Amino acid sequence: MKINLFDIGIDNFTMEETLEKIEEFINSGKPHQHIVVNVNKVIKANKDKELRKIINNCDIVNVDGLLLVWASKLLRKPLKERVAGIDLFMELIKVSVRKEWKPYFLGAKVETLKKAIDVLIGRYPLLKLAGYRDGYWQKDEEKRVVEDIRISRPDILFIGISSPKKEYCLSRYLKDMQVPFAMGVGGSFDVFAGDTKRAPLWMQNCGLEWLFRFFQEPKRLFKRYFIVGPCFIKILWRELVRHD
Repeated sequence: MKINLFDIGIDNFTMEETLEKIEEFINSGKPHQHIVVNVNKVIKANKDKELRKIINNCDIVNVDGLLLVWASKLLRKPLKERVAGIDLFMELIKVSVRKEWKPYFLGAKVETLKKAIDVLIGRYPLLKLAGYRDGYWQKDEEKRVVEDIRISRPDILFIGISSPKKEYCLSRYLKDMQVPFAMGVGGSFDVFAGDTKRAPLWMQNCGLEWLFRFFQEPKRLFKRYFIVGPCFIKILWRELVRHD
């Protein structure tokens, strides 16, 4: 069931329901695109109509961020739970081992990606990858990247490049890649490589994961959290007035 929040259709799924739907997609063999939305993406979609269209055309839209879950309750459209991208990534790795699905990793720097793969293979020795590639390529290399993925025939594509580049990339090329399920994984490769750390569980549960991330990368994230972030208050207020 879709819930409209900030002109975005969000699937009101639990993690378990999301995994069940993804298995249906992979079994179908047809291309499907997943996306998680957070406050930053809501703000971008509010300004970028094309991005909002891409999000609304995705086959599953989950919410990654407790602030949006809290906002859904204020708007009397309560979401069941947060389905964080990194948590979904880990669950799908576990299922891939059981179901013998072969994922393809796309994104991050070469060294980071290789370290992340080593960690995951060490943890799940039976995990078989269809392939991998770093996230740095030139415009004229795009078609070759797409063809390499298609030839690899992965069941899942995990793409860890910046937004909205990854959304536009998947929207443009997913059918050519012929991947049954594709999703962005944010900085998950960096986390498993040990280049960045994830917030302690208590901070995740309190909605303070953003603060932990900010202290790790203050220069990069200052604008997102302290300049762009407050724009969300205006958007939320507008929604509250509209639905009052």
